[in-house]
Amino acid sequence: MKQGRNTTAKTEILKLINQSDVALSHAEIQLSLEGLCDRVTIYRVLDRLTEEGRIHRIVNIDGGVKYASCTGCSAVHQHSHIHFSCQKCKSVTCMEGIEPAFSLPAAYQISEVNFTVSGLCPQCA
Repeated sequence: MKQGRNTTAKTEILKLINQSDVALSHAEIQLSLEGLCDRVTIYRVLDRLTEEGRIHRIVNIDGGVKYASCTGCSAVHQHSHIHFSCQKCKSVTCMEGIEPAFSLPAAYQISEVNFTVSGLCPQCA
């Protein structure tokens, strides 16, 4: 029974994220699922989907975490594109195709990159 619920939860969470134009927080996902599963299951599913490379985790400008679907990932799974965080409506959008440039000294090894730019989205400007 637990495995079936988990599979249903995983399917529904992935579907929800894939259909969204903006990144979603845990709370937004939980609200949309309307009691399908508990908050701990949602966290576990989000972690699993992130590990599988099916979604990516975005740390918002205010430290909040949101999740978005993976599109256009190469063989090397990375999300070095910019995320835009609207200061008014709080939406977070992946800005595909816009990759910032930076360099670090040779002694540093990068494991994760998160670029978030804040301002007003087109709907709020």
